[in-house]
Amino acid sequence: MLTVDLARYPLLLAAAEPDQLLPAREQMAFTLGFHIILVPFGVALTSLMLIANYRGLRKGDEAALLLARRWSKVAAVLFAVGAITGTVLSFELGLLWPGLMGKYGAAFGFPFAIEGLFFFLEAIFVAIYIYGWDRMPPWAHFWSGVPVALASIGGAGAVIAANSWMNQPGGITLRNGQLVDVRPAEVFFNNAFWLQFWHMLLAAYIVAGFCVASVYAVGMIRGRRGHYQKLGFLISFITAAVALPVQIFVGDTIARQVFDSEPAKFAAIELLPNTGTHVPETLGGVLIDGEVRYGISVPWVASILAGFKPSTRIQGLNSIPADIRPTTAQVNIVHWAFDIMVGTSMLMLAVAAWFVWVWWKRRHTLQTNRWFLGAASVCGLVSIASLEAGWVTTEVGRQPWIVVGLLRTRDAVTTQGNLWPTFAGVLVLYLAVGAGAIWVLLSMKRRWQKQGDENVLVPYGPDATPGSRVERSERSERSERKVS
Repeated sequence: MLTVDLARYPLLLAAAEPDQLLPAREQMAFTLGFHIILVPFGVALTSLMLIANYRGLRKGDEAALLLARRWSKVAAVLFAVGAITGTVLSFELGLLWPGLMGKYGAAFGFPFAIEGLFFFLEAIFVAIYIYGWDRMPPWAHFWSGVPVALASIGGAGAVIAANSWMNQPGGITLRNGQLVDVRPAEVFFNNAFWLQFWHMLLAAYIVAGFCVASVYAVGMIRGRRGHYQKLGFLISFITAAVALPVQIFVGDTIARQVFDSEPAKFAAIELLPNTGTHVPETLGGVLIDGEVRYGISVPWVASILAGFKPSTRIQGLNSIPADIRPTTAQVNIVHWAFDIMVGTSMLMLAVAAWFVWVWWKRRHTLQTNRWFLGAASVCGLVSIASLEAGWVTTEVGRQPWIVVGLLRTRDAVTTQGNLWPTFAGVLVLYLAVGAGAIWVLLSMKRRWQKQGDENVLVPYGPDATPGSRVERSERSERSERKVS
């Protein structure tokens, strides 16, 4: 009998796949990759807003209150865009992947029902908080923003519950291949939930913190070095810098969890064709015809990281059955995405350490150290690249499964219609929404710059008499109303 290893012949494998699989995966990858950039701002920017608001009320700091007011408006814009892109993703799950929703919708849909409740709660309190400026007592207004931050975290946790369930499904009973029982708590709090939840939550604070800090770093490079810019930079950058080392620890723990529960994904991450011990860590490189080429090999490190000893045995790709083995292209994508994620994390950690040194030794030079500010201004884009690479590692690394061990991606995709025109339409829609959001944010920035913020001083400084503070507060409120 003639047998063919389809994993070694991608063209034959593609020919055997459903026609709609490629456009469905491309559309899902694009929409998810677009939406995931907005998630950190919905989750973490509201927390940064509350930190600034709290400082402003506790210390009478007008600059902090102005930051909170402006950040709340940015958060509202991004919340609206996120609502649009998130809604499209929800429809895509049913339209593109009917095999998933038809067979496991009773389990997979439960976390999304919880996410919907958090979404509506967040929308209600976003409106209250933004409308409440100058209309509510200051502390009552502050507390109205707390549910916004908590609801955004809860909503993100619900989505992570669904995604982590796809990686390590639990809480269900199958009989003759049919779902007959769902235990909602076990579905939501599956074995992969907590680590992936903390990983995403910390990533949100890192991305939002570094992106916001990069805006003020650029401003300081251009000579805008007042208390307002310094405070905006410090609140956001310190938040990201504190979260980063914790994130690296959580990520390292997740890698070992993947080693235990998803051996094919771990083998792809390590670019490991054959099972063995004393496995080296391969930096860069590609897998070609079952051999690793062009990479830098660091002896034993992969085994040590996986099991804390060189003799740790790691399962290679060749030991995975051919029908559920990731293709060579998928392996290379996962390996490079993981390397990018780790490499960018190390770069951001170096900048965070640089900040600690500058703040400790030469605090007075923080606003004029152009080399440091230049590095900090780049961290925003670097953090987004790291976030995207992490999601590529998770999603492509799960292939060919859509639910690991239970349902392959090819068996879940729709078989109806032609998805390429749909993908083109979604592409145009998202580009229009993205361009519109950028235009609105830039318009807000221009208005705020015309209003001016360089003269917003620290209220407890030598020149801050109670009378002058009240006068400045009244001028700020009048200016803000005019701009609004």
